[in-house]
Amino acid sequence: MNQEVLKAKQQQVETITADLEKSKALVVVEYRGLTVAELTELRRSLRAVNATLSVFKNSLVERALKDKATDEVKEILAGPNAFVFSEDVCAGPKVLRKFSRQNDRLVIKGGLLEGKFANAEKVNEIAKLPGKEGLISMFLSVLQAPARNLACALKAVADAK
Repeated sequence: MNQEVLKAKQQQVETITADLEKSKALVVVEYRGLTVAELTELRRSLRAVNATLSVFKNSLVERALKDKATDEVKEILAGPNAFVFSEDVCAGPKVLRKFSRQNDRLVIKGGLLEGKFANAEKVNEIAKLPGKEGLISMFLSVLQAPARNLACALKAVADAK
């Protein structure tokens, strides 16, 4: 093999490895049949939530995933794939789920969420979860509930007298 080609492949593997290290989620999607305009729209939506969509050769991704490449990961790496690297575990899959519901040609195949394999159903479940801000607001409302209920009860007693 030509040394230049080998160096280029090694650089791509290093790029994939660096993207994996800074990402909490890697989602593999099949993009067959999408137009360039649709892919551009998807990339724009993903960029808004600090996620990126890239197309690499499956063998290079498998090489970058050397420790994490289980049989399940190898199964989803068949065919033409795009790889979505997301800094937030929920944000990238959420955008992909929304886009795939509007456009059935984008198929979520699975991926790695915080280093663990997740099939397509698991990725869709994660995408249904509220974001970090939503979870924090839910937690705060749970913390406020007892005080609010006590205040309502005391007000009701004061109004009754």
